[in-house]
Amino acid sequence: MEDWLYSDTVKEHFMNPKNVLMDKEESWPHDARGIVGNIKCGDQMLILLRITDDVITDVRWKTYGCASAIASTSILSEAIKGMKIEDAYKLRPQDIVSKLGGLPAQKIHCSVLGDKALRAAIDDYLEKQGRPSLAGQEQHEVICTCLNVTDKDLEEAYKAGDRTWEQLQARTKIGTGCGGCKERAMAKMHEFEHLYGE
Repeated sequence: MEDWLYSDTVKEHFMNPKNVLMDKEESWPHDARGIVGNIKCGDQMLILLRITDDVITDVRWKTYGCASAIASTSILSEAIKGMKIEDAYKLRPQDIVSKLGGLPAQKIHCSVLGDKALRAAIDDYLEKQGRPSLAGQEQHEVICTCLNVTDKDLEEAYKAGDRTWEQLQARTKIGTGCGGCKERAMAKMHEFEHLYGE
C-alpha cells in the first residue's frame, strides 16, 4: 500500500467531514445557495448558508469529488462560521490549502470549488436582497508577473474558448516576457476545466 499523500488535517476532514448536508436535510432552511463545478469531471459542489446581519452563522455543503475536495470544503465550512460575508468573499484557494497543511500539486484544483461555491452563495444572498454583487473584491493571483496577467484573466480566456498555451498567449500575451509562468498557467486552466467542463 502506498503512503498517504495528505496531511493529518486533510485526513481528519476527509474521514470526519464537518457541516455536510445530509440527505434528510435536503430542505435545510438557508438564506443563500451556491453551486459550481462540472459533474462530468467528477467535481461539483453545493454550499448553503445561513446569514444574519451579513455574518455567516451556519453552513451545509455537499460535494461530488475526491478526498481533497471533501477535506477542502469541510475546513472551509468551519472557517467561515462567524465571518462577515465581505471577508468570506475574499477567501482564496491558497487560504484553504494552507489551513489543510498543503495538498499534492495535482490536487490543488480540488480546493477551488469551495471558494467559488461560497462566492456564488454570497452573490445569491445579495441578489435576493436587491444588493450588488461583491464581484471584483475577491483577490486575484498574478500568474504572469512580467505582464501582470491574473487568474481572472485566464478564467475569462477559458470561458472564451482558449485551451492551449498558444491560445492564451494570443489573447493575454502571457509568457511573452520570461515564459516562467507556463506551468502555473496551464495548472489554472486544468482547474477551470474542472469548474466549467467542455
